[in-house]
Amino acid sequence: MKKFFESLSNVWKIEELKNRILITLGLLLVYRFGAHVTLPGIDATQLANLEGQTKSGIGSILDMFTGGAFSQASVFALGIMPYISASIVVQLMGIAIPYLQKLQSDGESGRKKINQITRWLTIGITLVQGPTYIYNLYRTLPGSAFLLGFDSFEFLFSSVVILVTGTIFAMWLGEKITDKGIGNGISLLIMVGILARFPQAFIQEFTTRVTNNNGGPMLLVIEIIIWLLVIIACVLLTMAIRKIPVQYARRTASGDFEQDMLGGNRQWIPLKLNAAGVMPIIFAQAIMFIPAALAGLSTSDTSQSIVGAFSNMFGFWYNFVFATLIIVFTYFYTAITVPTNKMSDDLKRSGGFIPGVRPGAETSDFLDKVMSLITFPGSLFLALIAVFPAIVVSLMDVQQSWAMFFGGTSLIIMVGVAIDTIQQINSYLLNKHYDGLMKSGKNRKAVA
Repeated sequence: MKKFFESLSNVWKIEELKNRILITLGLLLVYRFGAHVTLPGIDATQLANLEGQTKSGIGSILDMFTGGAFSQASVFALGIMPYISASIVVQLMGIAIPYLQKLQSDGESGRKKINQITRWLTIGITLVQGPTYIYNLYRTLPGSAFLLGFDSFEFLFSSVVILVTGTIFAMWLGEKITDKGIGNGISLLIMVGILARFPQAFIQEFTTRVTNNNGGPMLLVIEIIIWLLVIIACVLLTMAIRKIPVQYARRTASGDFEQDMLGGNRQWIPLKLNAAGVMPIIFAQAIMFIPAALAGLSTSDTSQSIVGAFSNMFGFWYNFVFATLIIVFTYFYTAITVPTNKMSDDLKRSGGFIPGVRPGAETSDFLDKVMSLITFPGSLFLALIAVFPAIVVSLMDVQQSWAMFFGGTSLIIMVGVAIDTIQQINSYLLNKHYDGLMKSGKNRKAVA
């Protein structure tokens, strides 16, 4: 613990790192402030029906990702999710469209053009989601909540413009955090929004267990222990890798170790157990909205039963289909994001080879086979974590808002973003520590 606090104090000794952290915290504070600014023309005291809509089911997921802005009819009600949707679409289109494939291989210039395409697509998606959100307000809130009139064109037009602007501003905040701050800005905005719901969810669970004597404090302690164990499991899933040994051809250059000169230099290729990250859950979650939406267009008994099954995110059929989609999308996303052919070609060009495997196509097939084998347990584990909130609700009668933190997209995002941010801070500490010990390194840098 003492070493931890010493490392924490060292963070503030590095001027650049301290400034980046302060910039990050400041921009996140701006985002959280905007989440509580209600759209002009809406009476903020009459949002009870909208808040009730987001206490359970699909609405609770939307509200969690926006940090409560969805239920507050905020200027950030759509949050950063249109940008995430646009990024996914552009990434998938990059598989089939040669122009995007060329941009992906053009380095920094290509990345800038792809980012610009993503921004324009974000605006297009927001222009569709904005009127849909306003229509939901019309259906949910009483007519007296609309200060400019229930069917006022001025309110509809201005609200859509503000929602689009809010999403663009949130996107700008995320990009500024990435450039000037610490960590991935877009991911941090999502994580902060999720964490904003944590205190309220825990207080509700504490009140139910302790104040209302529904299980007592001991059951609450058991829940916290299980929650910590699930977090540890998510960390292991995020960090787990399979090391593929690689040996490079004999090198004539002098080295510090005799084996580098005589037998080549041994290294390894890290293949992640969950190479797809949280993307399969996001894909699957987007698909899960479709059955209820399509069935809602019909009034038949079958359609209504489908709406009921796929609107209950803690029900059996919802989670069965959800878990199946996650496993399928994990294989799909791993296949398009882990370029085994390119890895094989790069290894061959650098004079490296996997012991016992021929360079070229055989190496590519070997890497592809290993990825398929380790992706299976990884996809099962990811699916289990995704449906774990439903398990704790059914077995332990946990409050639904608190159960959301026991797994699913929210927990995977929080763990992944936290690990990435900590690693970036740690790299700053290690780099500055090295410069402090090797003063000559600073001199060489200054001369260069």
